[in-house]
Amino acid sequence: IALDKVGAKYPLSIGTIVVGLGCVLFAISNVYGGYSGRLLQGAGSAMAFPACVYLASRAFSPRKLATAIGATQCLGMLGGSAGQFLVGPAIKNGFSLPFIWVGLGILIVAIGIIILYITPKENELSTTTPKRTGLLSPYKIVFTNPQSYLCGVISGLLFAPTTIFAMTWGVAFFQKDRMMDFQSATLASAFIAMGWVVGCPFMGWIADKIGRRKPVLIGGAIVMILSFVQLLYAQDLCPAYISTFILGVASGSAMIPYSVIKESNPDKVKGSATGAINFLTFGVTSLLGPLFSSIYGNTLMTTADKEIHFQSAGLFWVVCIGFSILLAFFLKETGTKKEG
Repeated sequence: IALDKVGAKYPLSIGTIVVGLGCVLFAISNVYGGYSGRLLQGAGSAMAFPACVYLASRAFSPRKLATAIGATQCLGMLGGSAGQFLVGPAIKNGFSLPFIWVGLGILIVAIGIIILYITPKENELSTTTPKRTGLLSPYKIVFTNPQSYLCGVISGLLFAPTTIFAMTWGVAFFQKDRMMDFQSATLASAFIAMGWVVGCPFMGWIADKIGRRKPVLIGGAIVMILSFVQLLYAQDLCPAYISTFILGVASGSAMIPYSVIKESNPDKVKGSATGAINFLTFGVTSLLGPLFSSIYGNTLMTTADKEIHFQSAGLFWVVCIGFSILLAFFLKETGTKKEG
């Protein structure tokens, strides 16, 4: 709502500064300070992706929207990965955690101030003056559009196999069911994130190149199923990390619905559309996570037939991906060649 009302300049800069303050609070050796810091970090960072997508939709032509959104996700993933690689050596070399958190907080606050000065105002991006509307009217428009729900559910079903299975449970399943050593299991899981970094902009570029969204969305989901099936039933065909890398690349198609929902709703609610699909996507994953955990996670240590257990767990996600393909056929094509 804030993006649609005032643009990205102030919400993004304020959100960034709030994250920085949260980092500083997290450095306090007090449980309440830690909780408050995490709360501020979550609240502030929630603005990052919607604001970046909002700016991309305003600054780039519709022909490059999917590429811009994919690149945004790619850079976000790279930032998270880079943080892990940098913090570990820093701690090993004697830097304390409070020092690192305070340093990050100061750096992020500085970035927030820079964003305030370099991000264009809404009237610099658009020549039209928006009409005054109710606070929740943008969400009324978005949530009365059936295409919005389809986009959110499809995206959630495609994100879940990577975020829940691979990135959360992957190492444990590879170790316990496939009897991999910790290093190999970690490598197999990590390559999904690497594939995601490649796949998000790549899938977006293909969608923009051919001017269509649905073929790339469905094609990526099919490749995800094929890579899962190979990993489950033909593991000797190639190393697990190659299978998971291909799975990660193909899962970049999960970003396509972010383009579709923006193209399915009016320009005046683009920010709310991104917030809505985030809400729906994480809603789906938050439902699937406990379900998968109760069915397969709880039996990970007690199952007698480990191979069947691994295959059954994988088939759970194959069914989810298959359902997303079915729903994708009900999406309206929003690409530049939709009328061709």
